[in-house]
Amino acid sequence: MYVPAHFAADDEAVHELLSHHGAADLVTMTTDGLVATMLPFVHDRSRNVLLGHFARNNDHWRRTVVGEALVIMRGPDAYVSPAWYESKREHGRVVPTWNYITAHVYGTMTVHDDPAWVENVVRRLSDHHEAGRTEPWSVDDAPEKFVSGQLRAIVGVEIAINRIEAKFKLSQNRPEADVDGVIEGLRADGEDRTAAAVAEHRR
Repeated sequence: MYVPAHFAADDEAVHELLSHHGAADLVTMTTDGLVATMLPFVHDRSRNVLLGHFARNNDHWRRTVVGEALVIMRGPDAYVSPAWYESKREHGRVVPTWNYITAHVYGTMTVHDDPAWVENVVRRLSDHHEAGRTEPWSVDDAPEKFVSGQLRAIVGVEIAINRIEAKFKLSQNRPEADVDGVIEGLRADGEDRTAAAVAEHRR
């Protein structure tokens, strides 16, 4: 990934993305070429792995050949209009762009066709995404026989992380007045998450 110095992210910012991303794209080489599947993952920082699961009927996991897997994670992103820049009024030499947060996570993929292993991951994923809700749902809220049947319909996947390339492109290369304009413009467009990210990472 091309990452100019002003868009590089520190380790803590990358950890925050890995811990609070939405679903991510898992890309692997298969017997039929590259295949991608969108999956939710939970990041186990202590072991430096990503944990998730496939639907058993999704043959992506069966067809993957040994090699490096790529997980593409994304944070907020949004279009940036040059009309928001103070620089537009000063000299007009501005163009549109896109602000975004992304990480390319490379690692070795292992499939776990083990109900106990998969149940642990399902519980961790559920607890993670239900955290903060007034009445969080738990796996234990569902009948045990139903849960057992659902677990048989999925297989676990573990990505042992080898390296991460992250890019936080959030107008850090623009003058202060332009950044102010970007934050204001994004908020006016309803892009509050991206506006907050620009404000947080401004230099």
